[in-house]
This record gives sequence, structure tokens and C-alpha cells, in this order.
Amino acid sequence: MIRVLIADDHPIYRQGLLQILMEVPDMFAVDEAGSGEEALSKALDKNYDLVLLDISMPGRGGLDALKALKTHLPKLPVLILSMHPEEQYAVRALRAGASGYLNKECAWDELVIAIKKVLGGGKYVSAALAEKLADNLGSGNTDRPLQEILSNREYQVFRMIASGKTVSAIAEELSLSIKTISTHRVRILGKMKLKNNAELIHYAITNKLAD
Repeated sequence: MIRVLIADDHPIYRQGLLQILMEVPDMFAVDEAGSGEEALSKALDKNYDLVLLDISMPGRGGLDALKALKTHLPKLPVLILSMHPEEQYAVRALRAGASGYLNKECAWDELVIAIKKVLGGGKYVSAALAEKLADNLGSGNTDRPLQEILSNREYQVFRMIASGKTVSAIAEELSLSIKTISTHRVRILGKMKLKNNAELIHYAITNKLAD
């Protein structure tokens, strides 16, 4: 029996994924977590074989939760399931220790393939992302995109600003102070050599980083 933790802040999605996994007889024992904090707490308390982790969760986001999970449980496979396109988060998630990255709209059979691959100690990415990574390596291009300079939290704030959210709205959603978000914004603009939110939004759209 494979013990799986589904960490996602949307109960309907968790239930749908749980039902899909439970349709495979005698294969999965499934638990749930509604936040990054709960996922980390349960993972430290119980012995899971796999964590299915969402990127976008309030409070401690998926990337922060992933980093904490890999710090405390480095051998625990974590498969990212996200609504965000691969170009927005996949490479960052893999660098943080994820065993794979899938869009939530993927087919059920692809999810099963991904689960089997990471449980076997491998990495899973879609064919499209694998091709893109191979192209980047083959081109010999060592220049890092500006957004890769950002920390995981800064990148999260960057994308929220790019989506048009205000500092106060971001602070409320992430359970952080307005001052903290404002500090992140200043650092983001400085690191990316941008002058204001308009330039940030333009950069995000141009580089397909905006939803």
C-alpha cells in the first residue's frame, strides 16, 4: 500500500484527486492537508511514501513547504501538481528538490505514470518541458533569466504583482505584513533592474510568467 499525502488548499480538488487514487484497488492509502504548514506537520508525524503538493497555497506556499520537506525528509518524493504552466514554476520546483512537475489538467494516466516514476526514484517532467530543458543545455546559454535571481518568496510576490494584485491584497493572502511585502517589492525591482510595477507586469507578460 502506497501512503500518499495530498497537500492542496482546495477541498474539491483534494476530494477529486483522492477519489481518482482510491479507484486503484489496494494500491493507495491517502491523507490530506489544506496548507503548507499542515503538510509539513503531517509529513513529520507520519511515514508517507509520496507527497502530491500544490504550488499556490496561502501562508507558507508550496515552494516554501517543498524546501522544508526536503530539509527534514530529503528522501521523501514530492510531486508538484499545479495549475500554473511549466515555464512559470517547474524548473524552480525541480531545483528545490521536487521529483516531478505536472499541470493539474494532465490526464489521469499521465499522473499514474508520474507517480510510478518518482516512487521508483526517478524524476518526471512532461515531454514538452524535457525538450525545452534539452534545448537550453544544447544551446550552451548560461545566462540566467532575471526572475531566477529571485528567492522563492520574492518570485511568488513577483507573480502576484504581475497578476495585478495590490501590496495589501498580497499581504493578506500570504498572511504577511504590508511592510514585508513592500520590502519584497523593492528587492524584486532592484534585482530585476525594473523601475515600477508597470515594467514588472510588462516583463512578466513578455516572458509568459503572468496568468
